Amino acid sequence: GSSGSSGLVRGGWLWRQSSILRRWKRNWFALWLDGTLGYYHDETAQDEEDRVVIHFNVRDIKVGQECQDVQPPEGRSRDGLLTVNLREGSRLHLCAETRDDAIAWKTALMEANSTPAPAGATVPSGPSSG
Repeated sequence: GSSGSSGLVRGGWLWRQSSILRRWKRNWFALWLDGTLGYYHDETAQDEEDRVVIHFNVRDIKVGQECQDVQPPEGRSRDGLLTVNLREGSRLHLCAETRDDAIAWKTALMEANSTPAPAGATVPSGPSSG
């Protein structure tokens, strides 16, 4: 088991489409208790590539066939696609192994979006917009 309070809500491998080159890359994704989603080179979650604030920042999440404007990774079914639309205007294009997996991620992310962070967790508070 892992020591300490890592505060991991959900972790797993997802494909991520880079916003610039539109290339798909496999990353280990970790949804943390403080409402952030980080992605990493592997499941040790040591080498963080980036982190996205999910808490109160998600407009909507599309799954599978709803993701019209996205081409899934080579040899992958469209059923596993996930598009996370953030309030700040950016999008995350992800692809899970299966449709069930995609739906499970959607559920976890929607919960993280609406759940108040536990006491002691630090959520970066920017200027409120909208």
